[in-house]
Amino acid sequence: MKQGGSDAAKRAAGESAAEAVEDGMVVGLGTGSTTAHAIRAIGGQVDAGIDVVGVPTSFQSRELAREVGIPLSDLDEVSVDLAIDGADEVADGDLIKGGGAAHAREKVVDASADRFLVVADPTKTADVLSHPVPVEVLSAARTTVAASVRDLGGEPTLRQAERKDGPVVTDNGNLVLDCEFGPIEAPGALGSELAGLPGVVEHGLFVGLADAVHVGGEDGVTVREL
Repeated sequence: MKQGGSDAAKRAAGESAAEAVEDGMVVGLGTGSTTAHAIRAIGGQVDAGIDVVGVPTSFQSRELAREVGIPLSDLDEVSVDLAIDGADEVADGDLIKGGGAAHAREKVVDASADRFLVVADPTKTADVLSHPVPVEVLSAARTTVAASVRDLGGEPTLRQAERKDGPVVTDNGNLVLDCEFGPIEAPGALGSELAGLPGVVEHGLFVGLADAVHVGGEDGVTVREL
């Protein structure tokens, strides 16, 4: 698994995407270290006087948005103009997400947005997706979903919590299987198969959702329109 990129690269990508925020927008606020820089930048814009409403995708992004003064709303009360979110891996505009176990709500918010911007550092880019795919499952379905993932050629591992005993529990009260498939040549097909498994709440393959990718680096930010 790739190591995390530099904080400077993450900050550059996040702040670049935040420049797309305009007065009056409803903005989906993703989860993760790169998106956190975008949230802080948007908080600075709010402090400067623009009118923005944020829709957080996790407890983490909600707390940070509150800290930096972004007014918040729920997805069932507003329509999202722009979503900004990170990725565990990105290839040809398709993503694997879920390192923070927030991919179910992230996908709902990102897919509902008129425009979805991905923020990443160079370590997250790849020619072919191969990162383990997080799959959120109902706790009662963990073993049956794991067996089905093996039938699809994957190797599932129940994600364990850090600094406490037991598995990771999502904001939705479910468990996460990290599923290793190796190189994923057809992410759309795999995503459809995973989505069809009984007991799966959501998987971390985001296929065809992104509108642009902002990759921060030593020489600035590369923006790829999709």
